[in-house]
Amino acid sequence: MIILVNRQWHIDKCHYCYADHQAVRLFPGDVFYLHSRLLERAAKRSDQTGACSLTALPVIETQAGDVSAYIPTNVIPITDGQIYLETELFYRRIRPAINVGLSVSRVGCAAQLKTMKQVCGSSKLVLAQYREVAALAQFGSDLDVATQALLNRGARLTEVPKQPQYAPLPIEKQILVIYAAVNGFYDRMPLDRISQYERAILKSIKTELLQSLLEKGGLTNERKMEPDTFLKECALPYTI
Repeated sequence: MIILVNRQWHIDKCHYCYADHQAVRLFPGDVFYLHSRLLERAAKRSDQTGACSLTALPVIETQAGDVSAYIPTNVIPITDGQIYLETELFYRRIRPAINVGLSVSRVGCAAQLKTMKQVCGSSKLVLAQYREVAALAQFGSDLDVATQALLNRGARLTEVPKQPQYAPLPIEKQILVIYAAVNGFYDRMPLDRISQYERAILKSIKTELLQSLLEKGGLTNERKMEPDTFLKECALPYTI
């Protein structure tokens, strides 16, 4: 079930309220009631009632990117999280154009494998910091070493998730690619060679190594030695 809450719906509702003075006082509660009533239709049904489930996906159009407006703040607390998409990121060929800083999952890493939690732990923070610093770096050329390293790592973390259409990766290969990015194997690599490096490691990696990434214990120091050695050897032809 997809619920579209767009600008025209909001305008029509406001016109209805302003036409009736009593409705003006009831507007906030009335709109919240409408939203909650729609979202309450999403449920997990028992075996006696069909044993099925219905997922609600509200889609909200923000005005000038304002997530603190009435309609977004009305719907966001009812849901299990939000994915915030930005037009600017889309035109910069970052797709899906997700704003990492404003997107939230209330389920979080509870639904992830332990290895994926370890690998992705710092990537979201690095990406959020990178977006902020990259905007400021356009106005100045004198950057310290730490800032340059952050910009370098962030640009590569942004490039890594890009993949061809209709070419999904299994979870173990996702872990390997993200692990390489988070641990700096792309840092000395030109951006236009990252996709070549990814194809090389995914083509030549052994099945046993991939399966070891899915083990319940996660990535211990001993288990990191084998993927580290493999990634270093594969990176040599692509680094500067």
